[in-house]
Amino acid sequence: MKLDCVTNSIGRRVPREIPGLGVLAPYAGAYSRLDGSYVYTPKTFPRRVPAPTTDKVAPSLAAAIERSGLESGMTVSFHHHLRNGDTVVEQVLAAAEALGIRNLTLAPSSLGDEADCVAGFIRRGVVSRLHTSGVRGEVGKAISRGEIEAPVVIRSHGGRARAVEEGSLRIDVAFLAAPACDRLGNMTGSAGKTACGSLGYAIHDARYAGRVVAVTDNLVPYPLAPRISIPQYLVDHVAVVDSIGDPSKIATGATRISRDPVQLRIAELAFGLIKSTGYLKDGCSFQTGGGGPSLAAARYVRDYMKEKGIRGSYCIGGITGFMAEMLKEGLFEALFDVQSFDAAVTSSMADNPRHMEADVSCYANPLNKGCLVNDLDVVVLAALDTDVDFNVDVLTGHDGVLRGASGGHSDTAAGAKLAVITVPSMRNGVPSIRNRVQTVVTPGETIDAIVTERGIAINPRREDLAAAARAAGLPIKDIRDLKAEIERVTGVPDEVEFADDIVGIVEYRDGTIIDSIRRVV
Repeated sequence: MKLDCVTNSIGRRVPREIPGLGVLAPYAGAYSRLDGSYVYTPKTFPRRVPAPTTDKVAPSLAAAIERSGLESGMTVSFHHHLRNGDTVVEQVLAAAEALGIRNLTLAPSSLGDEADCVAGFIRRGVVSRLHTSGVRGEVGKAISRGEIEAPVVIRSHGGRARAVEEGSLRIDVAFLAAPACDRLGNMTGSAGKTACGSLGYAIHDARYAGRVVAVTDNLVPYPLAPRISIPQYLVDHVAVVDSIGDPSKIATGATRISRDPVQLRIAELAFGLIKSTGYLKDGCSFQTGGGGPSLAAARYVRDYMKEKGIRGSYCIGGITGFMAEMLKEGLFEALFDVQSFDAAVTSSMADNPRHMEADVSCYANPLNKGCLVNDLDVVVLAALDTDVDFNVDVLTGHDGVLRGASGGHSDTAAGAKLAVITVPSMRNGVPSIRNRVQTVVTPGETIDAIVTERGIAINPRREDLAAAARAAGLPIKDIRDLKAEIERVTGVPDEVEFADDIVGIVEYRDGTIIDSIRRVV
């Protein structure tokens, strides 16, 4: 789609307006709407009052869809707590297609590799618009080739929570995978054969969607006990299916500490940088991603805290079994769990009262009255690419095709006192530091340091951090020098050729547009 564009504050051309979305605001800085003066008026929507019932179980998934009032052109949402094991998206869209429902706006909290089926629903006209945090696989390829009717909207987890609350993203029907559910719709993610732990994304959709359908493969006697993630008063209908997914595919190897020497070197340098700041002390808060150098850095943090007798305040975000073990060891007072990454987390949340389920708005919504990321001391994040202005791309690969997720990346980077990017200097011979990333997801003004195995680049805004790192003897390098050093090995890659057509937009967490995604030629 060719659109009239304007240049935002970081030099990116973004659309002024998109049909169906309305007039858009260009990004004007990470904190431009966070000085206490910004005002918005939430949109209100009519709600039909259901008749009282003592049993919400429909005879089939198709019947639940019909009872929900879903019609062509409406917006449906799903959560991604089952990650690559989820089968609910495909089951619901297939049932909707069989009912003759078309032109749906699909608004999941994210889509992973399991959602390749969505590309087919796009091509057949069942789905015509997409709002999500992540796109990968066949869906990413379809969007990048311009196969979807309207530009996809990419939001961070906090940005999506904000959009739903303010009404700019209206969910007509939420279909929520429920690992355990009773006849009135009380549900939890902490029990059942498909237990996935926290339902932090689902909780938020249940509160704001026009209608809510619990899709379960484990209908339990009423009342569900002892832990209810989403209560019955938020649920309209219950559909029982044979399976909502495969919980063994939730982790998909993401929670194993790396043995790769390059990643371990990155982790060692990242930990050295964190330690040099003095942020690791009693009462500290911490977040890291799963897998690779991020989790390896967390291991160094754990060992240091044990050695020094440090007891932190809390960890947040997507929680791994490694973090659950740190809680058990008394290294942190609490875990706030928005999304659980493996089976060990599920049992921890079920058994440990200090392992608390948190909804995504509490986690990262920048426009509520105090989200958790605003009190975060340290976050360690990954990247696909970075650039000399410290901007980070976690969406598009070296070939320009969508293959990642915004997630909580920009949310945590904006809120944390220290935001560290861990990234190998090159992947498959392609350098990871560029003059200009293809797609800005997290702006450089919120990134404090980029750590590679070849050295650490520190944002010039953080002279205090650079001084502390040098005093600690860490290998600090100017980012342009680091880029040149890498390119002496890899060479300078050819730029990807893009058409003028905009196939997607990246909405910053505050609702402004930080970048456009163009069709790959």
